[in-house]
Amino acid sequence: MADGRLWLLAAGVLCLAAALLHLACILGGPDWYRALGAGEEFASAAANGKRFPAVVTSGIAAILAVWAAYALSAAGYLPALPLRRTALVLITLGLTARGLAILVPDFWRPDLSYSFKLWSSVAVLVVAACFAAGTRLAWPALSLKDTVQ
Repeated sequence: MADGRLWLLAAGVLCLAAALLHLACILGGPDWYRALGAGEEFASAAANGKRFPAVVTSGIAAILAVWAAYALSAAGYLPALPLRRTALVLITLGLTARGLAILVPDFWRPDLSYSFKLWSSVAVLVVAACFAAGTRLAWPALSLKDTVQ
């Protein structure tokens, strides 16, 4: 589709999948935190009944769900959300910055493996590319009034 809907649909689906994966970490417990690269600090805290891993992970899942809603709204699968253009640009910039953070050595916690840093950055850049392409192509259809498409 030349109007960006397919790219935005992909961005929305990928964000929903990532949100569900984060929620699965909470349900799966310490082994899931370890397997998905969250680091030993999070896994140990979860094993010791601490709340902060679940709180942080839930927050990330909520943010990803909101981003998915904006992508799906812009693609026409959900009603128009406020400030779609602004939100899509900010989401794209945020994801791009997070994906490129691998280039900043001191940005990362030392307990995270290089493999996790690399693959999570690649995954985030793929989602950023979907948002960027979809936003660029859909821009004309995303009226400043943000009416339902």
